[in-house]
Amino acid sequence: MYVYLLASGKHRTLYLGVTNDLIRRVYEHKTKAVRGFTSRYGVDCLVWFEVYDDAETAIMREKEIKKWQRDWKVALIEETNPDWDDLYDSITK
Repeated sequence: MYVYLLASGKHRTLYLGVTNDLIRRVYEHKTKAVRGFTSRYGVDCLVWFEVYDDAETAIMREKEIKKWQRDWKVALIEETNPDWDDLYDSITK
C-alpha cells in the first residue's frame, strides 16, 4: 500500500491519496482517466510517497496527513524531494 502526494507544480495545488498500485494510480491521474479534482486542476506530478505493508496503516497515515497544515506537507515533500521532481519515471523503471 502507498500513501502519495501529487502536485500541479512546485508549491502549487496538492493532492493526497492512498492506493495499492502506485504506478497504475499515478498513470490514471496523468492520463486524466478519472474525472475529478486532479484532472480539473492538472495535479499529476508524483512528488512524494511512502510504502506500507497493510491497508489499515496506510489509510491511518493518509488521514493523519490530511489534517496537516499545508506548510507541513510542503516540508514533508522537500525532505526527500527538494526540487519537486516528478518521481513517476523513477518508479516505472
